Amino acid sequence: METKHFVTTLDEILTRVEKARLRISEHHIVKIVAASKSADTSMIEAMYHAGQRSFGENKIQDMSDKVHALSHLPLEWHFIGRLQTNKINQLIDLDPFLMHSLSSVELAQEIDKRLHVKGKTMNVLLQINSAYEDQKAGVLPEIALEAYEQINLTCHNLRLKGVMSIGAHTDETNIVQKSFETTYKLFESLQSKGAKYCSMGMSGDFELAIACGANMIRLGSVLFKA
Repeated sequence: METKHFVTTLDEILTRVEKARLRISEHHIVKIVAASKSADTSMIEAMYHAGQRSFGENKIQDMSDKVHALSHLPLEWHFIGRLQTNKINQLIDLDPFLMHSLSSVELAQEIDKRLHVKGKTMNVLLQINSAYEDQKAGVLPEIALEAYEQINLTCHNLRLKGVMSIGAHTDETNIVQKSFETTYKLFESLQSKGAKYCSMGMSGDFELAIACGANMIRLGSVLFKA
């Protein structure tokens, strides 16, 4: 697919992000992570030439393949999927810019152990299950502040950079909005502890997420549409 196609697509999305951002404040910056699980390396390269730098993958093997195939480009890689414990070492070796889906204190401690052995650190976001949905990973809002604090205190090789959540899985805007507001409220409480990113909002709800305070959004289908 031509770079020109992606320039147009990215331009359209940036215009929408800009409108949503300015409704909050001209000082509110929003970072776009292109969720590239459905994109092949040529599409990612075309998107890079259109001006996009941050890409997020859901599966370790796909991420590994793409990181190595595109190592000639200065891309910023994010891991945004569920992490299985048997893939932790592989993720560490890929040196992601940010891991969005730290879903429990136990997972944090497991990653921290492996990082310690390898003499590395990793930037992570604590995933919040603000929609209270069984199929979603993450800590529940009531224990999120405590979990964040515990990870900060016990996991010396992890660098907590904020929170992530996935909006409620429903067509009812008010319920989705409530899930985003819950996450943002936690983010506000954690800013004094160095929280920098509030990652929420995907292709179908990113404008609402920005309205609720998101400063990082993960966009897949709207960016890589045919």
